[in-house]
Amino acid sequence: MTILVSFHRQQYRNFKAYCCQHVCVYWRSAFPGLVSYQRFVEWMPSALLPLCVYLKHCFGSCSGISFIDSSSIKVCHNRRIRRHKVFHDLAARGKTSVDWFFGFKLHLVINDRGKTTVNL
Repeated sequence: MTILVSFHRQQYRNFKAYCCQHVCVYWRSAFPGLVSYQRFVEWMPSALLPLCVYLKHCFGSCSGISFIDSSSIKVCHNRRIRRHKVFHDLAARGKTSVDWFFGFKLHLVINDRGKTTVNL
């Protein structure tokens, strides 16, 4: 779970490069029982539930003054909307202050204590 969370905080574009070039090289001593990349990918779905529980524990509740930010999560390029099949029922067209997109809009709400709540 630590490796999955830290992947999203790094500048790598795919997980295989991150695992092979960063984790196996620099973090080998921190994870003495580190498995191969292929085995790690097989174990990734089993980390979903503990990761969701951890994130839910980190979130706070609305307690007065809140700061709101929204960002778009693009699923595909606008030209490929009609051919896109993965998030066909979930994703939708949306608009930001810059451009139109196809995907999801993530809303972050941060309360006055610095705790975050997430709304999709």
